[in-house]
Amino acid sequence: QVQLVESGGGLVQPGGSLRLSCAFSGTMFNIYLMGWYRQAPGKQRELVADISSVSTGESTKYVDSVKGRFTISRDNAKNTVYLQMSNLKPEDTAVYYCNACYGGDTYEYNYWGQGTQVTVSS
Repeated sequence: QVQLVESGGGLVQPGGSLRLSCAFSGTMFNIYLMGWYRQAPGKQRELVADISSVSTGESTKYVDSVKGRFTISRDNAKNTVYLQMSNLKPEDTAVYYCNACYGGDTYEYNYWGQGTQVTVSS
């Protein structure tokens, strides 16, 4: 069974930075597609960034609104995925969730963390 635990959220002023961490407990971390999602009050959860498995080259993808400001990375030795967030804006305020996904043609394993609050405010 996979468990995900996020950390690193908090209150930051506009223009500031935070680094979120997601610790993966379980086996075979390196085969999972790892992602960060966020959900602001009254809005749907959206994908912020994801990073593919080791075997697929750890390619990254970002939502347009964070390109150039956020960086996702993974440390396969530590079973951890990070989200470095810079030049934060008030509209980045949300609960940020870590996701681990692995699947094939007929099955999918999908796991979520409990979320960490990020608040950008002066």
